[in-house]
Amino acid sequence: MQVRSALLALAVLAVAGLSLPAFAQQKYLGEFKDWFAYRENKGPGRTCYIASIPKKETGKYTSRGETFILVTHRPGDAKRDVFELRAGYTYKKQSKVTLNIDGNVTKLVPIGASAWAETDKIDRALAAAMARGRQMMVTGFSARGTKTTDTYSLAGFTAAYRAIGRACGIK
Repeated sequence: MQVRSALLALAVLAVAGLSLPAFAQQKYLGEFKDWFAYRENKGPGRTCYIASIPKKETGKYTSRGETFILVTHRPGDAKRDVFELRAGYTYKKQSKVTLNIDGNVTKLVPIGASAWAETDKIDRALAAAMARGRQMMVTGFSARGTKTTDTYSLAGFTAAYRAIGRACGIK
């Protein structure tokens, strides 16, 4: 599993545009079933986040980049529970991304190759639903119109979420 967590960390760095020196500032907090927790010390503040990759990806695409979900705390910016989905492709303009957690559906706003909650309140609600949930499915459309559905396990989410809360001093 260490290889999987290292690959996920490198994928996150690559997509985020960070270099290996930035990786050196990153502290791996642990693997919690299907979720991985990290803390970064950069600039004036600390950033803590959890990440997971899909258990299943479906869609008729010819090529697709790395796909993962992040939930981030940035206490220096008074931000917590920031939900971000990286699709591995650019989303179709003016489309919506559907997030389904155990039957509860939320629409996300796609921007480029990422999808975000529309408000901080929705971010917090998503984190709470993920902590209670078992499975999350995400459906979106690429710029070419290809429909994709990714299935994520929420096993370990709560433990990973608590770990980043402790690491960033958030209760």
